[in-house]
Amino acid sequence: MPIVKDKDSDREDYLLQDDNKTIFTATFVIVALIILVIAVIVSGLYFEWF
Repeated sequence: MPIVKDKDSDREDYLLQDDNKTIFTATFVIVALIILVIAVIVSGLYFEWF
């Protein structure tokens, strides 16, 4: 089972499509997770948990 569907492929058993919506959503999720990790680190330093 392929993970990413190419634009020329006729298969229907795939997890992600190779289009702008998927790329935007993946980028948004990754950036949001990075911001959350940074916020946890900063709050840990602020409250002297580390």
